[in-house]
Amino acid sequence: MYNPAEVLAAGGPLAQHIPDFSPRVPQQEMAVAVSNALNNQGSLITEAGTGTGKTFAYLVPALLAGNKIIISTGTKTLQDQLYHRDLPVVRDALSISVKTALLKGRANYLCQHRLEVAASDGRFRSRFHIDALQRIREWAGRTTSGDIAEVTEVQEDSSVWPVVTSTAENCLGQECDYIQECHVMKARRAAQEADVLVINHYLMFADMALKEEGFGELLPGANAFILDEAHQLPEVATSFFGISVSSRQLLELARDVQAEHIKEAGDMQDLPEAREKLEKAIQDFRLSMGNNIRRISWNSLIENPKVETAFHGLQKELENLCQWLEIAASRGKGLENCWRRNQEFIEKLEMLMRQDEDEHIHWIDIHKLSFSMHLTPLDIAKGFQTQMQAHPCSWIFTSATLAIGNSFNHFAKRMGIEDAETQQLSSTFDYKKNALLYLPNGMPEPNDPEYVFAVLEAAIPVINASKGRAFMLFTSHRALKEAAKYLETRISYPLLVQGDLPRAELLERFREKGNAVLLGTNSFWEGVDVKGPVLSCVIIDKLPFASPGDPILQARIDMMRNKGANPFMEYQLPNAVIALKQGVGRLIRDENDHGVMMLCDPRVKTKAYGKTFLKSLPQMPQTNQLETVQGFFESTVPLEAEV
Repeated sequence: MYNPAEVLAAGGPLAQHIPDFSPRVPQQEMAVAVSNALNNQGSLITEAGTGTGKTFAYLVPALLAGNKIIISTGTKTLQDQLYHRDLPVVRDALSISVKTALLKGRANYLCQHRLEVAASDGRFRSRFHIDALQRIREWAGRTTSGDIAEVTEVQEDSSVWPVVTSTAENCLGQECDYIQECHVMKARRAAQEADVLVINHYLMFADMALKEEGFGELLPGANAFILDEAHQLPEVATSFFGISVSSRQLLELARDVQAEHIKEAGDMQDLPEAREKLEKAIQDFRLSMGNNIRRISWNSLIENPKVETAFHGLQKELENLCQWLEIAASRGKGLENCWRRNQEFIEKLEMLMRQDEDEHIHWIDIHKLSFSMHLTPLDIAKGFQTQMQAHPCSWIFTSATLAIGNSFNHFAKRMGIEDAETQQLSSTFDYKKNALLYLPNGMPEPNDPEYVFAVLEAAIPVINASKGRAFMLFTSHRALKEAAKYLETRISYPLLVQGDLPRAELLERFREKGNAVLLGTNSFWEGVDVKGPVLSCVIIDKLPFASPGDPILQARIDMMRNKGANPFMEYQLPNAVIALKQGVGRLIRDENDHGVMMLCDPRVKTKAYGKTFLKSLPQMPQTNQLETVQGFFESTVPLEAEV
């Protein structure tokens, strides 16, 4: 039997199996550390810089261990890549017979019952939606997995998908006529039987929080958890250890009541009237909040008498509909399910109204036409620590961005992880030779009204020097919109703007054009992999501190101050460092990549905490001279930078 380092060494099984495989010492070191944690039932936090090859570094010891292992990823895209591409490669190279399975949340699987209801209730009127529904029906007859990712003809964000997939609330469970053919149940059974199961963080926390009956059985059988993109865990955990109610969920209940009423109790005319009143109450509540799209604490919002009145109106109509559904529940399984969901929403709204300032923050997200109410725990460390103790096995946390400087204390403290081994592996890419950090002189403070204009003026000559081929990453949508309008007539390169097209399509066009400038906010700071000269410059407008007006952040700051802690140094700064590391990580994605990282925020040089940011980035030459940047792009061998 191989040891992990041998598998990843020159002449090892992977080198023999993969053309152009390059042995990397950091990759071998990580594989050994993962193997030790698996063998000793220990915990490991390992930061693996870009180019380490961390996926193979944990897959090799995972497959060699021969135990039940759950691997969780940050996104469904990475989950699919891991399961369909990386896992088969390692399994074949090792010639190991291991049973694997892929499991996603139930919203990723076709629900035959809801497809039947959607096809019969005629809710879609547009030709576009009717065509999408027909394509799904045709696919439904031939799919074996029911994974909606197979249907490439229908866009991932199509409004048809929520209608033909189920949620924990609207699933009929054992009462469903299609239970034997249920794609979700089939996927779960395969997950139970697998030696290596690939899930995502949202699914893992749904299981931990026991959001669904009968779904809390996945985790107990595992001998180890490997959590990739672990820097995302605190935010995902926060959402699952709280509760929420959205207008989408409430309107979905109303639509399902309509469909099930037609199917099971068409003679009960009081039911559609109660449903219509609920829909109006949802709309009235949204209108009472005004036109501003924002995130606000509930206490601040409820001070408005109109909002308070509309909220109580929403509660009243939910209770009224619930009374009629109780009468109708005996007519069929669908209406019975709607009654149960209605009861749960009433209970959640009551919980959302409870005041628990020390432990939770009650806030609401207000969108253009919708809203979502949340009760969020301020501290998830205890909750996650309880889960780790309930599942005493190996826990491995890995990402390219976990440490602040050389310390993992911030991540470990937020997650409640104690007594873990830590490992920090630098990127295998040659940043000193292939990259340049440009910190332009003369930039105003970020709170200056002219700051965005100054960023754009400083960026244009850099964009011209790089011949396009650039990402501009912003910390706010407002700045992005200003930049899009300003640059439209001032640069000669194709301009791609987040929001104009789905992210995947924007990236595809960026690669195809070869000289484009892409403007993005949050979703482009991480999880984006563009290799080669097509991306040769990344420009970041500000240090990515979270908005001080965010009610969750403000509540957490107040809590930390009350406990005598320093919220800036212990929370705000570490989170901003992690976010910046992710943004910088977009630049060099391959050993042959070259590029300039332009960081416009003067605070990185003028504030004492600026050193914390710089120490956490890959070590590369720095300059404040535009001429050095231009020379870097002109030379096939990057010039030595002048600070």
